[in-house]
Amino acid sequence: MKLAHESLRGLDRDRLLSVVEPILVAHCVDAVELLWRSDPRGWVLYLTVERAGTTEPGAGVTLDLCADISRDLSAALDVADVMPGRYRLDVGSPGIDRALYGAADYARFSGRKAKIKLREPVSGQRVISGILKGLDESGLVVLEGEGGEHKIPPAQIESGRLSFDWKAAQKSRTSRDGKRPDRRPAERYR
Repeated sequence: MKLAHESLRGLDRDRLLSVVEPILVAHCVDAVELLWRSDPRGWVLYLTVERAGTTEPGAGVTLDLCADISRDLSAALDVADVMPGRYRLDVGSPGIDRALYGAADYARFSGRKAKIKLREPVSGQRVISGILKGLDESGLVVLEGEGGEHKIPPAQIESGRLSFDWKAAQKSRTSRDGKRPDRRPAERYR
């Protein structure tokens, strides 16, 4: 099973993945992140999923799908007795500001707006925003931003995220005649 990011310290990784993978295959999703963490309420196993091959973050990942995966995975984890003690299971979408974890993500989301934090400043900048252009022939991440095109070695990237383009979304909601769509609810609830 391929994961973009995992942090499973303290768990038997291979046993856990052997339980998680068939559930994901059955629901036709890929795992993005699988994280074992504690929070103020106890231990949590976080799983974020997305539809295979999509370049639209969160596309097709509904609340019902997450609930179905959570129900099936919870039962499978109980039967396999993989988890130590009490824990919560949290299944969701990586969201519209999906984290980018490796060269494959930077290539896959080419054409999307992104923000990249660098390990060392380049031209005085540690954070560069712009449009991903994928990878060049030598495997460098290409980002078209302010000041032109940046070619960044993947090892130089501390973190990266997709950035939702609110202006483009607002423009697409505007009708052809330049008026905003009616925002009144179809029905009022009392």
